[in-house]
Amino acid sequence: MASNDNQDTSRNDSHEESSPLLNHQEKNEKPKNEKQFNVEGKAAAVVPPSGKSLAAAGWTANGLPLGHGSVMGEPMGQRTQWDSSLCACLGRNDEFCSSDLEVCLLGSMAPCVLYGSNVERLGSAPGTFANHCVPYTGLYLIGQAFFGWNCLAPWFSYSSRTAIRRKFNLEGSCEALHRSCGCCGSCVEDELQRESCESAFDFTTHVFCHVCALCQEGRELRRRMPHPGFNAQPVLVMIPPGEQSMGRGA
Repeated sequence: MASNDNQDTSRNDSHEESSPLLNHQEKNEKPKNEKQFNVEGKAAAVVPPSGKSLAAAGWTANGLPLGHGSVMGEPMGQRTQWDSSLCACLGRNDEFCSSDLEVCLLGSMAPCVLYGSNVERLGSAPGTFANHCVPYTGLYLIGQAFFGWNCLAPWFSYSSRTAIRRKFNLEGSCEALHRSCGCCGSCVEDELQRESCESAFDFTTHVFCHVCALCQEGRELRRRMPHPGFNAQPVLVMIPPGEQSMGRGA
């Protein structure tokens, strides 16, 4: 009997050693309604995080503050400047000079095409060109017909500037003004207030400098991202051999 008891205890020990996670989980399991108590036996108060700690958490690469449901990304440091200024309509004298001239012509003659191309590059998915170019064209025609200028399309297109600025961690108008003349200091210090201020400046830029804003965004995207059509995989075509005939010798 003693040997059987020893065998049973050894089996139980081996079972416990083989599944340490189960035992650890059972020890750590607590009822949901159980309160935490301190050493003196009194209920410990849960202190919520302050607003300053959330504001100082930083921003991710997609423009969202850390701790707001974003898993990827780390706090971003100093934001970089745009590759070209807002009024550099002809671009820069580099390897993209021909592309900059194309962007300038599209922005002046067909802004709907330039906007659709920018969104297609930003989304990195072919087929989004028509989904954005057609609504932009409708708003452009309505604005020109009833108001005499393109006043409706910027309400639809300004969000692309915000998406580009967040995607590449670019400097906004508030930070540019703070760096150049020292104004907008209170907006730059707080992350959430700065982002709302930058979005308002993006909308203002598209309303009053719409063509220049589209051209600047087009130059920035063409230097940073290839066209999604270039990412297509090559297709291997197999050509069967032709018919062969055996020649008879003389």
